[in-house]
Amino acid sequence: MALHVPRAPGFAQMMKEGAKHFSGLEEAVYRNIDACKELAKTTISAYGPHGQNKMVINHLEKLFVTNDAATILRELEVEHPAAKILVMASQQQEQECGDGTNFVLGFAGALLENAEELLRMGLSVAEVTEGYEMALKKALDVLPGLSLGTVKNMRNKEEVLPAIRTAIMSKQYGNEDFLADLITNACISILPEKLSFSVDNIRVCKISGSGILQSSVVQGMVFKRQVEGDVTKTEKSKIAVFSCPLDAMQTETKGTVLIKNAEELLSFSKGEENLMEEQIKEIADTGVKVIVTGGKVGDLALHYANKYKLMIVRLLSKWDLRRLCQSIGATALPKITAPTTEECGYCDQVYVDEIGDTPVIVFKQDKKESPIATIVIRGSTDNIMDDIERAIDDGVNTFKALTKDSRLVPGAGAVEIELARQISTFGESLPGLEQYSVKKFAESLEIVPKALAKNAGVKATEVLSKLYAAHHEKRVNTGVDIEAEGAAVLDSAEAKIYDLLITKFWGLRFATAAACTVLRVDQIIMAKKAGGPKAKQNKDWDED
Repeated sequence: MALHVPRAPGFAQMMKEGAKHFSGLEEAVYRNIDACKELAKTTISAYGPHGQNKMVINHLEKLFVTNDAATILRELEVEHPAAKILVMASQQQEQECGDGTNFVLGFAGALLENAEELLRMGLSVAEVTEGYEMALKKALDVLPGLSLGTVKNMRNKEEVLPAIRTAIMSKQYGNEDFLADLITNACISILPEKLSFSVDNIRVCKISGSGILQSSVVQGMVFKRQVEGDVTKTEKSKIAVFSCPLDAMQTETKGTVLIKNAEELLSFSKGEENLMEEQIKEIADTGVKVIVTGGKVGDLALHYANKYKLMIVRLLSKWDLRRLCQSIGATALPKITAPTTEECGYCDQVYVDEIGDTPVIVFKQDKKESPIATIVIRGSTDNIMDDIERAIDDGVNTFKALTKDSRLVPGAGAVEIELARQISTFGESLPGLEQYSVKKFAESLEIVPKALAKNAGVKATEVLSKLYAAHHEKRVNTGVDIEAEGAAVLDSAEAKIYDLLITKFWGLRFATAAACTVLRVDQIIMAKKAGGPKAKQNKDWDED
């Protein structure tokens, strides 16, 4: 008779051994909230112009020193399932607006922290989430009314600059005026007639040395390379682009040649040379001055290119080749033939320059609007340049968001406090238990001015009381003044500190959705991890 093996009671009897199961408020909900609170606490100290930097070393041991929440989260590789939901929400915000990831995390963390208080008071999860959703609906109704107006002309630098400046300020405080000016010039210069702006059309080239203030914008493209031949500068050039190597084609089959005398030996390679010269001459005869190739350049081809005064540029990346084609209006040819007029590109200046001690090839357009602009970043270390690149990315994304929805709202925490005030009043008018969670939603919005004040080294409670006092007097644009000594407030419209309405709109939605999702989880079931036992190593093996 088979022996009966007793199994563990309850849920565990259905699962494989090694599976984990947590349920109920204590085990599942509070644990999830704790994990999310920790994650939010980590990034909220990096919020705003005075935000602290984080030093993150990723799994490849690459070092990041940044206060950009999106980068921190991407490199941290968060494992906890509930915290992952918050990370996903912030990634959605990054895709939608390109900025505001830290706001999503901080706000979602505050919502969950306040939800924990309500749950311990005895409210049910359903009442909390319902109240949060009612408060969100109210916030999204109130938000358009707080708009300070719109950017009417996207080509007017004076109108666009303040919105981009605020986005840069939180990443590169102190350099925001210079960088915002650089980004605005680059974005406006490539803005097409139909306001369809692509972020990819602003390229970044990082060259170490000098300082940030030496950065510049080039209409066209910059490559950190040397030219292949002798010609280093041409003007008003027709350009032929080939995606294949600039070399004699190799035959697929092996051939054997029988040479009987010295004359045959001399004339053997003549045919190949004549063919190569013919091809290069044909290209030169069409008026082409520059050849760009995506493959290797043969010695023979190089010799004839120098003979016919052609400039040879070799690009290793097919993406660079495509973008260059877009920039100069050329078609990449798969075979070495003379290009037609339609297939040729045009560029006002192609020249080799040296920035610092780095050789670069510059494709620059003078009068014609180039569809691509390059921002050349200078900086003393790679980390600084990487951080400036992230700030530029945020600025360019802000410009793109402006082309979708150009409404602006007051920054410096003014919007959040006004929303908190109005939602709190709305909560008091509700009859049910939802009023508690609606009020907690309003309280959670205080996280932004609190974080701005705290990171600037000011008492958050004093700043909050001054902000509420100003907003009760209908001064709705009053925000946190981080530059004054002590707890001070300012009119953010006068100080030209603006946020984008679309960034706040999506931020509120994503944060609330993520918080409600985490709250609605009452069981965590983790299957046994895949994979057998580790392979035994031979004792003679090296450790690595």
